[in-house]
Amino acid sequence: MERLTSLGGDPFDKPLCGGCSSYLVEPYIKCADCAPPLFLLCLQCFTRGYEYKRHQSDHKYEIMTSDFPILEPGWTAQEERSLLEAVMDCGFGNWQDVAYQMRTRTKEECEGHYIKNFINNPLFSSTLLSLRQTEEAHTTDTAIPFKRTRHPAASPAVHGYCPVCGAIHEFDNYAEWDLKDIDFVDDDSDILHALKTAVVDIYHSRLSERKRRKRIVRDHGLINLRKFQMLERRYPKEVQDLYDIMRRFARVAGPMEHDKFIESHALEFELRREISRLQEYRREGVRSFCGARVYERVKRGREDERRKRTLLGEVLQYVHDAGTCQQWLHKQAAIDAGITPVVSTITTSGRRSAPPLNLTGLPGTEKLNEREKELCQVVRLVPGAYLEYKQALLSECQRQGGLRLAQARSLIKIDVNKTRKIYDFLIKEGYVNKA
Repeated sequence: MERLTSLGGDPFDKPLCGGCSSYLVEPYIKCADCAPPLFLLCLQCFTRGYEYKRHQSDHKYEIMTSDFPILEPGWTAQEERSLLEAVMDCGFGNWQDVAYQMRTRTKEECEGHYIKNFINNPLFSSTLLSLRQTEEAHTTDTAIPFKRTRHPAASPAVHGYCPVCGAIHEFDNYAEWDLKDIDFVDDDSDILHALKTAVVDIYHSRLSERKRRKRIVRDHGLINLRKFQMLERRYPKEVQDLYDIMRRFARVAGPMEHDKFIESHALEFELRREISRLQEYRREGVRSFCGARVYERVKRGREDERRKRTLLGEVLQYVHDAGTCQQWLHKQAAIDAGITPVVSTITTSGRRSAPPLNLTGLPGTEKLNEREKELCQVVRLVPGAYLEYKQALLSECQRQGGLRLAQARSLIKIDVNKTRKIYDFLIKEGYVNKA
């Protein structure tokens, strides 16, 4: 199946990978459980366990390749397809150009093979028919079943295991590339032999580092990421921050010593918090646990009242409409009384005006005077933009000897109402003159 499907359809259209959408290069993977339609993957997406809609990473699959003979031994299916493509591109008889396009066969080989198998072969049609019948009789029973590996905690390749995709990625994964071209021969000079030996020693040090990292991951139980995160969440926020900081020191201490260190700091944090609470009771004159419970209840009530007053102050800071403030106060009174508030959303103007802009912390606020701050709050304009618009209008006024509203609107590409307010403010304050 994997041999014939690669030749079906238009042989000149390259299929795309269903994962990364790149053009597929043989060999590639075809899912045997998702057809139709065909779901194809490149080797990179297949090794990452790519899943999409109906396709799952544990489906049966087929390896698609054209590295097999069809009409003549020594000529693979890929070469047959390349020969047909070259003949269609260069034309029949231009064997020199055909051979140049194929790059794997000579002019004489291309000409002899094409004449023999595609022109003078009386059994060519029957050969294709037998291939088609073989393909139709082929079922997905021969597809390769997906086999799960053993649990990663029991696997020797522990370090680099990704709990999300299930892939193994070694530390310094390309360390073997430095060794792939090294070959010890008898006629090597002493310097060359020493260099090769040094490269091998470096590779052994990399293997030792891999082994050390795997041992750390295995001993500290880092393979199960979800379980490890759940164990971290049982600590308070301060201890979690300490856990993140001290995780880098786990490599120099054993798992038991590291856990004892974290647990001791968590216990210290709890003791400090309890001592601080007892000292607060002592300062407030509480001498019994019964009094402590009453004190905590009263303290929570005071904090709730303080929160309500703070919320009211924030609302009054931004809302200048007396009717809206009264409406909000009635709503809060109804909530405190346990009654569902009924608040009318219809105002006298028919629309709700936006609250003034809060300039706290905005860049450029310190450069404004009180009247300019009030203008920026009303028109909801950040100080930096206001200063830029002001400088542009002042420059134009000095150049022209005056400034008109139309000129201001052509310079400032914002809402015309905001432009008018800025223009009127600058005229009133004497920054610019009317033209």
